[in-house]
Amino acid sequence: MIHLSEGGKVKTIKIADKIISDTSPIFFIGEIGINHNGSVEIAKKLIDMACICDVDAVKFQKRTLELCVPDKMKNKIRETPWGEMTYLEYRKKIEFGEKEYVEIDKYCKEKNMLWFASVWDIPSVDFLEKFDIPCYKIPSAQLTNRELLEKVRELDKPVFLSTGMSTEEEIDKAVNILKGHCDLVLLHCNSSYPAPDNELNLRYIQVLKERYPDLIIGYSGREEGIAASLVAATLGAKVIERHITLDRAMWGTDQAASIEFSGLRRLVRDLKKLPLWLGDGKKRIYESEKKVMKKLRLKNTL
Repeated sequence: MIHLSEGGKVKTIKIADKIISDTSPIFFIGEIGINHNGSVEIAKKLIDMACICDVDAVKFQKRTLELCVPDKMKNKIRETPWGEMTYLEYRKKIEFGEKEYVEIDKYCKEKNMLWFASVWDIPSVDFLEKFDIPCYKIPSAQLTNRELLEKVRELDKPVFLSTGMSTEEEIDKAVNILKGHCDLVLLHCNSSYPAPDNELNLRYIQVLKERYPDLIIGYSGREEGIAASLVAATLGAKVIERHITLDRAMWGTDQAASIEFSGLRRLVRDLKKLPLWLGDGKKRIYESEKKVMKKLRLKNTL
């Protein structure tokens, strides 16, 4: 539920027992996506990694392949760890169905880890509703899919909307469809895997904050390394989403744009420290400085 502060700005959005607001700690999403390569055991290891690193939620991706795979791609032959197969066969190999999500749902509940998913089509929304996930993600590729936006807004659940490869006009239209019907978080994003440093355009986070003052703004990062995500949070992103992997050298299209355990641990740790580092902007002499002042400031002739 959105609670408004004076002036109309969003004060809080609640996702299960987690709060996102202008004053709350950063809400961190560990994007597992398809980095599990079709293995529930790998997915569980990634969930374990997220738990150890104090991630707020993990996210998967759900597609109805017959709808989401372009016809021109379905029969193209692709090299995979399972041998040569058509692109559609490969996508089926790594797409989790009900059996896998039942296991994931159970495992996340045992670990007290929130999970949800990006939805790419309407049947996938109906599929995920079986698990009563606490929120939804609309990926950048589906920002212009009016039917999907309208379907998700009917659920009265928080929605994260990535804005990669979209014009401001398209973002405005998508926001107008969702806003007022559901709790909405806009995520600045570059949709390349990995995203080039010179295309991150992190200053646009501030533009989004000014353009949509009543929305929470976040950042979905595809870049290599962790520093840019810290900068994004410094610029005002209250949600950070990053792909996570057991090993960036693993096979898969998203692995190179993901972060491993050590990077994830450092990034989440530093994001949680960020409010302490930034302070309140008021100048004061701290207790720790007073001893130094007595020792070094021998004269005060001002």
